[in-house]
Amino acid sequence: MSPKPIIDETKCTGCGTCTDICPMQVFKLDNKKAKVVNEKDCIGCRACEVQCEAECIKVSD
Repeated sequence: MSPKPIIDETKCTGCGTCTDICPMQVFKLDNKKAKVVNEKDCIGCRACEVQCEAECIKVSD
């Protein structure tokens, strides 16, 4: 099973850290909230999960 990033939009502050840190460009900001736009490209590195100060991203296996 491939990794899947999941965003809790109620916690997302729209800081853009995930869009900056993701090496595969899985995220995009839309209306000041992070959105997963390229889920199939996620390599499961968890950089987004670790760097998100709002703790709104989890990567499932």
